[in-house]
Amino acid sequence: MASLDPPMAVVTTVAEDGTRAGSLVGFHAQASIEGQHYAVWLSKANHTYLTSLRSAHLALHFLTRDDLAMAERFGTRSGEDTDKFAGLEVEADEHGVPLLTALPHRLLLDRVATLDDGGDHVCVTTRVRSAATSGRFSPLRLSDVDHLEPGHAAEERAVHP
Repeated sequence: MASLDPPMAVVTTVAEDGTRAGSLVGFHAQASIEGQHYAVWLSKANHTYLTSLRSAHLALHFLTRDDLAMAERFGTRSGEDTDKFAGLEVEADEHGVPLLTALPHRLLLDRVATLDDGGDHVCVTTRVRSAATSGRFSPLRLSDVDHLEPGHAAEERAVHP
């Protein structure tokens, strides 16, 4: 699987109570042509997964080769004890989803369904509400971030409040 070397992205969301969350993701893909669906897999170990269960909207920010620091911020820290958005320029979309100004290549997504097949990630299928880019870019890939230590181990599970 490492040979596939997928592009990395940061997913952000906000719960109905205003709790913001974001994490680095490597599992994401187009899921439909007509209907414009996109799938994002979230680790059950992290705060973003729990927050997404209480949210109907997400944003997926595609990382460029210049965004290693953002990958480190959202991939190595835990949202349970760190505000990953502190010190960053952040806007909110019409649903309150945090949009990272420094990451202009993004999809705004509406959650359709969540599939938990028992693995360490859940699949969130979404409908693309809008897409934005500032032009072509070279993506940051898994091989560029595989040295980062994740905020949680894959076998951990987030504790439901």
